[in-house]
Amino acid sequence: MIRVAVVDDQALMRAGFRALLDAEDGIEVVGEAADGQQGLALVRAQLPDIALIDVQMPVMTGIEATRRIAADPDLAPVRVVILTNYGLDEYVFEALRAGASGFLLKDTDPADLLQAIGIVAGGEALLSPAVTRTLIGEFVSRPPDRATPPGLEHLTRREREVTALAARGLTNEEIAAHMVISPFTAKTHISRAMTKLAARDRAQLVVFAYESGLVTARAPESRCAPDAPDHTLGR
Repeated sequence: MIRVAVVDDQALMRAGFRALLDAEDGIEVVGEAADGQQGLALVRAQLPDIALIDVQMPVMTGIEATRRIAADPDLAPVRVVILTNYGLDEYVFEALRAGASGFLLKDTDPADLLQAIGIVAGGEALLSPAVTRTLIGEFVSRPPDRATPPGLEHLTRREREVTALAARGLTNEEIAAHMVISPFTAKTHISRAMTKLAARDRAQLVVFAYESGLVTARAPESRCAPDAPDHTLGR
């Protein structure tokens, strides 16, 4: 059973999410909250597997709530999926920096939302195709504005290579084919890199790759075109 908390300041939106999720076998809505502060309290009380959090709310924003969830060791099992009406703004980058594992537009098809919950609950990071393009575009349009994060020196050559490929949006299978290794070995390298960098998930690993300079931003590749079918940062 995947336990989900819904945090959104619009009552109608919360009701819609609850109705959709409660109707699905294997998913249980453990509570609702109308702002980030209430959402943080709900997450601490219920310790859900997934917290669906609106990005813009009164009292405390979704990004700040996400940041506090990610920083709390007691909430380490909780994965945040940020929901927004907006696709092209700074929220993508800031949400991932804060520790979000997923980022979806509110007009996402119900089937895609249910798939997203399953993917993130399984430990993967998820972005819709439109948001993936936004993220890469953000890195392309501006240089890094923070000091190089520590940890790069601890990665082996192979771990640096798989991290760079993951940042380009390649799945484990595609990384394996590129490096001529097995998908299991690719996944192992990714897991070790995440551990060394204290990355919560693959999304955090991608942010590190760009901020550290391991990957230099460039124009979006064809796999991030509008009709790209991939919804994850790699499986």
